[in-house]
This record gives sequence, C-alpha cells and structure tokens, in this order.
Amino acid sequence: MYLLGEQPAYADQLINRLQGIPTQLLEGLTPCGAALQLERAEDLAQELPENQLFIIENGLLHALVDERPLFYLQEGDLVGLRQGIDLPSCRYSSEEPLSLIPYSRSEVFQHIHLSEPRQELFIQYLIGHTALLSDALARLKQPEIRPATGFQHFAAGAELIHQGDAADHVFIIIEGHATAYVDGHKVGDVQKDEIFGAMAVFTRERRSATVLASEPCTVMVIPKEQFLSLMQSNPRIAHSLIESMARRIDLLNKEVTQLRLPATA
Repeated sequence: MYLLGEQPAYADQLINRLQGIPTQLLEGLTPCGAALQLERAEDLAQELPENQLFIIENGLLHALVDERPLFYLQEGDLVGLRQGIDLPSCRYSSEEPLSLIPYSRSEVFQHIHLSEPRQELFIQYLIGHTALLSDALARLKQPEIRPATGFQHFAAGAELIHQGDAADHVFIIIEGHATAYVDGHKVGDVQKDEIFGAMAVFTRERRSATVLASEPCTVMVIPKEQFLSLMQSNPRIAHSLIESMARRIDLLNKEVTQLRLPATA
C-alpha cells in the first residue's frame, strides 16, 4: 500500500515493512491455482472468485472509497481480506495488466493460526494499515481538529505512558526503544515492533506502569475503540496477543521478584 500525496518518512518506513509481511505469512503455503491475469479491471471484486485471497505479483490497484481515490495497492500487497465484512464500499480498479496469485482463504487463516509468529505478523499487518489510513486522515484535517491518532515522536527521556492515567490508546514502537517503570522501579524494556499499553485497555483499569523513551522513538498510536474492534473481529489474533501478554507479565513478575530479593554477600 502507498497513500496519495506526500507522506512523512516514518510512513514510508512502515509501508516498506508492511510490504514484506504477506509473503512471510504465506511462506510454506501452496497457491490454489495458476496466477490470475487481467488486462484491466473496473471493479476487481467482480473478477475475483469467492473464498480466495490474492498476492499482487505484478501491477497496480487503485482503491476508491465512494469513488474518491484513497490509496494504491502494489506488488506484494494482499487482496481479498474485506470479503464478508460489512464495510464502506471500496472499489479496486486497474488500468494496466494485473497478475494475482490465488490462495485458499480458509487455508491462509488456518496457516496463520498454526504459527504464533505468523499471528503476530498478521496483527502488525492489520494494525499497520489501520494506522497508515488514520495518519493520512489526520494530516488532511485542520490542525485545531487533528485527532490524536497515527504516529507520534518522543525524544529520549520523554514519557510515553504515565502510571495511573486512563488507558485510551494502544501503542507500537516503530523505531526506538523504551523502558517500563512501576513506582519508579524499572520492570522491563519495550522493544521495536512490540505492542504495549494493551493490558489496561482490556481491563479498563488505569495504567499500571510508566513507560519512558530510552532513545528517540516513533510510536504508532491506536485508539482503544479501533484496537478492541480489531480484537473482537479476529478472535485468533486476540488469543495470540493475550498469550504474548501473559509471557510478558510472567517475565515482569520474575524481574520484580529479583529486585525484591535481599542482596547477598
């Protein structure tokens, strides 16, 4: 995917990263047929068989919402995820030859479900595209009504999350590194590509820790309503995220235990 008009460097970096995810998701899975070749397409949905997903092998797809151009899909992008979901109309068209590699939709989701790393990649892919579109919308708004979504930058030492605050967003570090503190004590690190801030969103409680940027950071910010909607519509993804969070909680508990142990000679 790439967006119409100018976009900041961090969006370019995220787009490049997202571009390689579909191939990783489908690694080891055999296409369910020969590549679909189209000279052009006015409405791609009318040309595609049901219950299939496609990787764009060659060509460029224009995405129009209410007949207004919004973004492009290009080589490596995944097509067909919108099937069976009641969403605003989005028409995909192409004025040039298009080559699409087909995969069974059910086999793709089963393939993703069988591997936790692939589940994590799928989360990143879906949230990444959501964040890109949110950021594009935010930049189209007037500054005084710009919503707090998309991407934010933090200098080293800046506070990303404050212990005790309300949990209105979930975060992913795109670039950089952060450190988590509870009552002033370090309890863990937050690495690049890691989702954080989700626990308080799930529990509807206040933030349980403060997170500080240990170096300059670019952070993807997802409003809690969008994040919860994504989790509800994709139970397998939610299950994978909960398992990941449980492992992190176990690690933090061990680190806290070590901090509380008396010093030995």
